[in-house]
Amino acid sequence: MRTITVSIILLGLVGVLSGCFTAIKEGVGVARGAKGVYAPVQPIAASTEARPLGTYRRFELGTITDDFGGKTPSQFLPLLRQAFAEQLADSDLPNSPGGKTLLIRGKILHYESEDMVGAAVGPLEQIVVRAELVDKGTGQVLGTANCIGRTTERVNLGVAKKADGLAKAFISWIESRYPLP
Repeated sequence: MRTITVSIILLGLVGVLSGCFTAIKEGVGVARGAKGVYAPVQPIAASTEARPLGTYRRFELGTITDDFGGKTPSQFLPLLRQAFAEQLADSDLPNSPGGKTLLIRGKILHYESEDMVGAAVGPLEQIVVRAELVDKGTGQVLGTANCIGRTTERVNLGVAKKADGLAKAFISWIESRYPLP
């Protein structure tokens, strides 16, 4: 009888603690928002220490096309443009109206909303874009990367949060090759 009581108490504690960890994770998710990561396909420079984007004074979001069979929600691209402008304003990157311009363009390769598997294992939504950094004046592609906007907390689910995560990935990629302030 005592073993059963101890087992029930232990199971109760595990349940309470897992609830606490979930609450902490969701709280951090509110503060941080969606995640943005990038994986270079064609690096901007041979060395990871090189900072060749220092000549650019303006950054624009160019055309992002849906290469995923039209499964991307129609409101995603306007939300991405807004999120990009906000992330750029919050960054240390310059945004001079008359400066040399770097254009970010790309194709949506994958768009995923939470599904039954995500509900069972944990929330996961993401968008994957094959992005290019392009010198607007010459049209030269400087680098290519897969940029991912990802949400892993319930508080961050939705189209707007994925747009925010993708904008973070774009800005992070540029900042990684921009001279430090």
